[in-house]
Amino acid sequence: MKILIIGGTGETGRWFVKFYKKHGYDVVTWGVNKRKDIAESLGVRFADDLDGEIRTSDIVMISVPINITEKTIRDIAPKMTAGSLLMDITSVKTVPVDAMSKYAPDDVEILGTHPMFGPSIPDIRGQIVIFTPIEGRSAKWFPIIRSLYEENGAHIEIMDAKEHDRMMAVVQGLTHFAYISIGSVFMELEFDVARSRRFMSPMYDIMLDLVGRILAQNPYLYAMIQMNPEVAKVHRAYIDQCNRMADLVKNKDIEGFVNNMKKAAVHFGDTGSALRRSEKLIGTKIAEHDELVRSIGKERALRHIYSGVVHSGIVKKVAPRSVLIERSGKITELLIENVRLLDEQEHRAWKTASQRNVTRDVSVFVPQRSDPEIIKTIITEVDGVVGADIIDVFKKQNDTSVTFRIAIFGDSNAALVQGSVETLLRGIGCTVR
Repeated sequence: MKILIIGGTGETGRWFVKFYKKHGYDVVTWGVNKRKDIAESLGVRFADDLDGEIRTSDIVMISVPINITEKTIRDIAPKMTAGSLLMDITSVKTVPVDAMSKYAPDDVEILGTHPMFGPSIPDIRGQIVIFTPIEGRSAKWFPIIRSLYEENGAHIEIMDAKEHDRMMAVVQGLTHFAYISIGSVFMELEFDVARSRRFMSPMYDIMLDLVGRILAQNPYLYAMIQMNPEVAKVHRAYIDQCNRMADLVKNKDIEGFVNNMKKAAVHFGDTGSALRRSEKLIGTKIAEHDELVRSIGKERALRHIYSGVVHSGIVKKVAPRSVLIERSGKITELLIENVRLLDEQEHRAWKTASQRNVTRDVSVFVPQRSDPEIIKTIITEVDGVVGADIIDVFKKQNDTSVTFRIAIFGDSNAALVQGSVETLLRGIGCTVR
């Protein structure tokens, strides 16, 4: 099947280009910026003849900013072929669904879609996708698209467009508004955010990261989310509550503040579960830091989340936000938030793949009735050993001589590792030749 993605050279569009291409679709992309180089890098065609591609596509997906979605639909929809599907992936649904219903021919199916994740997410597995199918206009294609997403691990929710926009006015509109407001307050106060991390609690640390995560992304996207027609009443309620709580504090009305918080907790509902989930999140951050602290003086590996570079060496010092790692006399400082600590198996696999190993042959007489294969397995447990093979077995009367070829990590002292292997072999009753 062929899918044309309008806006496929943007960040979100590119994510869906890769998704549909991965699952066997013939993907064509188009963007107003004419970035043919992006299409080429993704391994898909750029729609030089846009009208021709619209007429020959099974699916046309609209992935453009909210403020131009209606105009884009108005331009694209009338050109579509009978039996094809027009779908959007914007974060508001009433306007796009109404536009698709109005401008698409009656024999073209339409489907409102809202992926509840951004283009930084590597995989759709575990992510929520909201669909707003239109009765009588989604019978053929909705089951196909739904199955594709579900088979790849997405969780599907279905609701009508108006309900969607009311829900998103809080889920996205209020959440983003509150976090961006906090960032704006930092600016207004000329508050030293970086210095404040020296005194942070785990909860403050998480909150700062959420604020920073939003501020680091495309501001136009977040501005467009605030254009949801249902957001205005949410903003009013939020600002009214902020003013009310500020008045309670100003008037030193402790009981009023407590009562307000208690009422909010009752309405919230299961605060116990929320407390446990948040403690689990806090615990995860603490556990990661504690593991680094326990690694001081040991060889560990840290993979940089963004560059993919692995830094392997001796952990020298761990601060609240950074870790110092030493390799060959060189100290490297890494921000903890930018790296992931590799476990022992991952570290070993990285060293095996990235380093030039050294080989040493060790020949021994093994005890009678011993199994050389088991001895080989024991050798691989010695620090610095990548692996071991049996390259020769010689039997003479009651003696059995076995030669093991040992692969040693390139950054290890080969002589010391070989000495450790020989000591181990002597300890289990072998005689080194």
